Amino acid sequence: IITGGTASGKTSMLNVILQYVPNSQRVVRIEETRELILPKHVWNWVPLLTRRGGALGREISMADLLVTSLRLRPDRVILGEIRKPSEAEVLFDAMHTGHSVATTMHADTATQLVRRLLEPPFSVNPVEMEAIHLIVVQHRDRRRNIRRTLEISEIIPGAGDRPTTNRLFIWRPRTDKFEAVNKPRRYVEDINLYTGMTEREIFDDLKERRKIVKWMMNKGYYTIEEISEVLRLYYNLHDKLMKYVNSNRKLKI
Repeated sequence: IITGGTASGKTSMLNVILQYVPNSQRVVRIEETRELILPKHVWNWVPLLTRRGGALGREISMADLLVTSLRLRPDRVILGEIRKPSEAEVLFDAMHTGHSVATTMHADTATQLVRRLLEPPFSVNPVEMEAIHLIVVQHRDRRRNIRRTLEISEIIPGAGDRPTTNRLFIWRPRTDKFEAVNKPRRYVEDINLYTGMTEREIFDDLKERRKIVKWMMNKGYYTIEEISEVLRLYYNLHDKLMKYVNSNRKLKI
């Protein structure tokens, strides 16, 4: 879940994250207005839009489209924004039935998001909250007119009546730097459980991905199209891509 205040860059961040979706997966996108941009390398995607009632016929809400999307056997469900309890209810159902979900919501911190979902009007069951893995918090500094990712936190299932957050990264406004705060716990446990990778293998894989991202930055790959092309090579021609990365050469995009 990507959260933050108005105009903090939630949708922009979600658009960037969507570029990392593997091209073999089926994606269903649900929105009220078209804002999300799916990568060019993902060909199997279904865009769904809500419809107001009146002359056009019966109203079709996000909750209706969420229910419909689960019949389309998607690998990932992308929801523009959660605004109503009915949308959150169906969304958590999708998470628990094995679908990977990404969406946006309004809250200033990860802790505030958890509190907002647990309390009325959403009143999500604490057990349901465990389906959330990561929370990305966007922030808009109105004094300097800049947007930054404020924090990235993971949800840790709680022994009590509510889950807790483990803050992994945080932005320091004084230095304008993004710093690691704590080591990931649930991330490592889940990857190990479902893939059999050891902790060392997991962090080696992250190290390689970080190397690719730094190479992309050094070569000036910032547009959606350029990122999509790099990710297409990553999933289909990994060895070829790593030759460019290791030799610090630029792709012909």
